[in-house]
Amino acid sequence: MAEQNTFNLLFFTIKSRVNSKGEIPLHMRITVNKQKVELALHRRVNKTIWNPAMGLAMGNTKEAKVINNFLMSVQTSIYDGYKYLRETDKPVTPVAIKNIYLGIDDNKGKKILELYREHNDKVKSLVNIDYSPETLQRYETSLKHTRDFIKQKYNRDDLYLSEIDHDFITDYEIYFKTVRKCAHNTTMKYIKNFKKIVRLAIIKGELDKDPFVNFKMRLKKVDRGFLSEEELNTIIAKNFKNKRLEQIRDCFVFSCFTGLAHSDLKRLSHEHIVTGTDGRNWIKIKRKKTDNLSSIPILDVTQKLLDKYKNDDECIANNVLLPVKSNQKMNAYLGIVKQ
Repeated sequence: MAEQNTFNLLFFTIKSRVNSKGEIPLHMRITVNKQKVELALHRRVNKTIWNPAMGLAMGNTKEAKVINNFLMSVQTSIYDGYKYLRETDKPVTPVAIKNIYLGIDDNKGKKILELYREHNDKVKSLVNIDYSPETLQRYETSLKHTRDFIKQKYNRDDLYLSEIDHDFITDYEIYFKTVRKCAHNTTMKYIKNFKKIVRLAIIKGELDKDPFVNFKMRLKKVDRGFLSEEELNTIIAKNFKNKRLEQIRDCFVFSCFTGLAHSDLKRLSHEHIVTGTDGRNWIKIKRKKTDNLSSIPILDVTQKLLDKYKNDDECIANNVLLPVKSNQKMNAYLGIVKQ
């Protein structure tokens, strides 16, 4: 048998918000077991005909009849919602009754950002085990952009997974290319991150259909070009008054001569330096992306850079060989360095 609940519905007005016509806004308060929720009804009533004790408009005027008929229809909807919750043995709360009145379905399953947050929290717990800090940052950035997209496109804080369809994906792509001003390949990388969340939802049984079925994810071939020996020597010889720019240049040059990616360069430490059978120093490091062991000879130019930063406070504090900044900062400053 359904649990007994104390239930009350009250219609009231906000007297302090009277307009030039002498009208005040109507609100309602739903109370269940001393828990309350209030809701604006988006209607106004002339303060001269409102009876606060009865929660009704007084008199037989057309205005009074319209207001009272409206309040009766609201009351019927509220009581129907209360009755539905009791008869279906669902929790009877003011919020649940309000949601039924507003047409908000609490039984549509998990929401997009909710599942995205759960995914990122799991990645965070496995940082430096299965994932790198950079991977976590990539997913956190993708989550933020997804939240911003939903807010701009739908004016909502979140969407149900069941609401994701082909139109959502195509609008998501357009958002990155227009609002975020992202290039095509960058856009595809963000969509790839989101696709992982969709696949997770399908595996967990939260989503029946794959909205990516008819969506083609293709990267455009990009000619990245290369630096000539003369251009590289110009960068090496360049003097910078800004210490950060000088550090960015040095890390870039080190990467050019070793072929190390940013993620490997950032964690390069003394443990990765070994003496080879030829008597020279070598870098031996497992690449983050491939998990393959690489052996890289340390040339004169790279040895000079290692010597330059061996007593650097930042490097000593972080137990690394070079003052490598975040990938975003490196990319942002490299344009200046190459000028």
